[in-house]
Amino acid sequence: MSSTPGSTGGRELAPGVVVLSTAVALIGIGTGALLVIASVLGVAAGPWSSPEALSPGLLGAAMAGTAPALLTVGRAGTWEEVRTLVWPLVVVLVGLCTVSLVDGGELRIATGGPVFLVLFSLGWVATLALLAVGAVACLVLQYRRPAAPRTGRSAPLPGWSKPLLALLGAGWFGLGAGLLVSPGFWGALVPWEVSRADAQGLGVWALALGVGVLGSLAEDDLTRIRPALLAVPVVSLAAAVLLVVHASAVDWTSGPAACLVGLVAGLLVTGVSGRLLWGRHLAAVAD
Repeated sequence: MSSTPGSTGGRELAPGVVVLSTAVALIGIGTGALLVIASVLGVAAGPWSSPEALSPGLLGAAMAGTAPALLTVGRAGTWEEVRTLVWPLVVVLVGLCTVSLVDGGELRIATGGPVFLVLFSLGWVATLALLAVGAVACLVLQYRRPAAPRTGRSAPLPGWSKPLLALLGAGWFGLGAGLLVSPGFWGALVPWEVSRADAQGLGVWALALGVGVLGSLAEDDLTRIRPALLAVPVVSLAAAVLLVVHASAVDWTSGPAACLVGLVAGLLVTGVSGRLLWGRHLAAVAD
């Protein structure tokens, strides 16, 4: 079910955004599955050296978890229906590319190791650089398209959900910003051992989640946040599984661990409740 430009306003979705989303989804499925499986087996198979297998596993869970939602981008009629998913995607691509270059000394290319992981690290940097440039170009082309004035919100968010979304979005955004800007300080608060690159890589994903949640709050329309609603519960469930698998590596008695559980649970509740509200909206329209 898609909208047409002008039905509720907005820009026609550019083909480049669809191509980018599909490409990232397909790459994310393969790469994410590799990192998750390796993490479950206790192997830190990320592009850089990690003291624990949990961190690269969480990166993989986020990649694989967002892939199904990215594959639905092509069904949308307008940019506004997918921007709460695509903007976080751009944050991830540009952010991870920057982190990989800034923390290049921790990459397997620099530290050495098994040949497969060295080659994986090299491919990681090259692929991220290409996708990051493509993502910026797609945004520029997308915003060059004319926009029709917005005529109204077809399915506004219920009032009770907005303070909760603001709290959840601010939590993820603040966590991501802290890990990126000051990985030494904030990385020490992560309830398992992380390297500088781990802290900043996780920070990129946390920041992207914050952008997505706060963007959904700003949209205030279930019609325009459907792809994001598909992504967040999958990511939260995948992250929860990895946290359970690596429970022995996590300091569950710490305050940061409790906060992390709350943030992950918040994503799950947001996604499930959003899908239920969307279902009720469709039922009401049908009646």
